[in-house]
Amino acid sequence: MVQSGRNRKSICLRRGLAAQQASLVLTGLILILCLPNVLAATQPVNAKELVRAAMEHWRGVTSYSEMTMTIHRPDWQRSMSMQAWSKGDKLSLVRVTEPKKDAGNGTLLKDNDMWSYSPKINRIIKIPSSMMSQGWMGSDFSNKDISKSTDILDQYDHTLSAREQQDGHTVYTVTAVPHEDAAIVWGKEVLKIRDDFVLLEEQYWDQEGRLVKVMKTSDIAEMGGRQVARIMRMGKLETPEEWTEIVVSAIEFDIDLPENLFTLSSLRNPRH
Repeated sequence: MVQSGRNRKSICLRRGLAAQQASLVLTGLILILCLPNVLAATQPVNAKELVRAAMEHWRGVTSYSEMTMTIHRPDWQRSMSMQAWSKGDKLSLVRVTEPKKDAGNGTLLKDNDMWSYSPKINRIIKIPSSMMSQGWMGSDFSNKDISKSTDILDQYDHTLSAREQQDGHTVYTVTAVPHEDAAIVWGKEVLKIRDDFVLLEEQYWDQEGRLVKVMKTSDIAEMGGRQVARIMRMGKLETPEEWTEIVVSAIEFDIDLPENLFTLSSLRNPRH
């Protein structure tokens, strides 16, 4: 009887130790599985890489999109439908399809150079650097804005200046200040980027520290397999009644594009 009691105590003790060990193993597994998420939450955000990711998110490796651009003024308004193609950060082509009187107008960006084509005069004109700050096709978007130049990556210093929660997402504010020797007209640019790399807002400040114009995203939708800015509006603060809005109706990413698409011949002749 005594021996039997000792055996039962021994069995109970072993079971208790086994249960404790199992609990410790389970706790360890939970900690291991949760550790990457904890590290991700505490990992510092690189402001420059956040801007780069937002640019790459919009472009993809390659892209094709259809959009409408509306230019609004107090006494008139006009809209143009367009097609756009891009490859990497150095190649893009935009062509107007409607209205008929504007159809065929196009813009080609290649290796930081920009050309425009007008079928009315049947001429391709290279846009000089002195005209990059002028309005693209008469809009509030400048030639520089449309070119989506990598200058903001190469010639700016970036600082993560704010972080906030908005609609279930973390929104990062990045302040980008150009290098002292950079040939940049802006004193700084301020970007608001969502944690899924959608650009919500871009502010342009002059050298005197005054906010000049703002581009804001007013609608985000899943298109082409990712969340993208569907409606973007650009406007100057001193003329709030004037603005330009781009509405994206379709977009595809990482598609095959013809080798000769981003050429001057293609800019002039879409069937080339």
